[in-house]
Amino acid sequence: MDMTNDERRIELLNSQAHIWNHIFNFINSMSLKCAIQLGIPDIIYKHGRAMPLSELVAALPINHSKAQCVYRLMRILVHSGFFTEEKLSENAKEEQDGYLLTPASRLLLKDEPLSVTPFLLAMLDPILTKPWHHVSEWFQNGDPTPFGTAHGRTIWEYGQHEPRLNHFFNEAMASDARLVAKVLVKDCKGVFEGLHSLVDVGGGTGTVAKAIADAFPNLKCTVLDLPHVVSGLQGTDKLNYVGGDMFEAIPSADAVLLKVEVAWWWWGGSYGDCGGGAVVVLIVEVDLSPPWSNCTLRFDCELERSQTRMLILCTNNGKQWILHDWSDEECIKILKRCKEAIGSNKEKGGKLIIIDMKVENQKAGDHDESMETQLLLDMLMMILYTGRERTEQEWAKLFFDAGFSDYKITPILGLRSLIEVYP
Repeated sequence: MDMTNDERRIELLNSQAHIWNHIFNFINSMSLKCAIQLGIPDIIYKHGRAMPLSELVAALPINHSKAQCVYRLMRILVHSGFFTEEKLSENAKEEQDGYLLTPASRLLLKDEPLSVTPFLLAMLDPILTKPWHHVSEWFQNGDPTPFGTAHGRTIWEYGQHEPRLNHFFNEAMASDARLVAKVLVKDCKGVFEGLHSLVDVGGGTGTVAKAIADAFPNLKCTVLDLPHVVSGLQGTDKLNYVGGDMFEAIPSADAVLLKVEVAWWWWGGSYGDCGGGAVVVLIVEVDLSPPWSNCTLRFDCELERSQTRMLILCTNNGKQWILHDWSDEECIKILKRCKEAIGSNKEKGGKLIIIDMKVENQKAGDHDESMETQLLLDMLMMILYTGRERTEQEWAKLFFDAGFSDYKITPILGLRSLIEVYP
């Protein structure tokens, strides 16, 4: 049936509004970045109750000529769900609203252990936003990523010469590591039960090791990292810091926890002495920077198969998520090495455990927020790396192509899932 003139006009206006909303979506992100840089979430939190606009303006480190603009900034942030308003008086003459935090803005507080502020500031840094202006150019050239088109080198190469990139990535990964650690010790207890000692290789300041040590009273953790990294860090009776070189020696332990530079560790040919017991390898972060990026991953393949019971790939956001950073071909190579490491005896408990994202199959008219986040992250992988997010069917193909026989996917971490893969 033909549309009436009124229907056409409504359709036209709705279509225009839809386009405009997408054109201006970046304003939401940049407004939120501004609020964080000005310290608005922390100022409202410290106020302890609904905060009037006048008091918020007085507390902000801004030029007095910009005071009237704060209301406009807060209005868009309230609309976006980062703050809420509460009436402070029923008197019409004194009617004024006060601002309160929402569950989302509580994750932006400086002292929030699971704060996502470092990740937000990393993703909105000009270094990482610049590649988005080169996507159409990238589609027409032979560069692996738009990041390479924009900066003339891969993100790994760029990071070697730009300390700021490394800094904000490390901060972002540390904040996510706290969330991953919290879920691991709560929902993946079986991985650590029965262990008495664990070495966190390249463990930095010990974010994950601390969480594991606190959760398991009988487990003593050691963090091994470069001397300048652990210098000055104070250990406890359950957590010890050791300065050293993972290429030369790794302290003996029941289990080895790997969080950074996995390829570097195996390239050096160093293995922890686990005394003939079960080997649990927990990879939470990985960096395959050049010149190791083209090397074959070995994944403790030189250990006796009978010693290796379980290999765990537990991944974080950004550059440290393992499989979603890489193409299908590269992932299959990694998975094959994992299969070699855990052997072929499913009955004895050998399995590969991955914490990563499973993208749901999109249906027409489906506007689920988590689905949109997954699709946005998939685009991010295309822009910064050569990887992708995967559906269950795509995961299954990788597993079977790598020689695995079965798998099970269990959602445990918001958008991420626990994936158990069996030989």
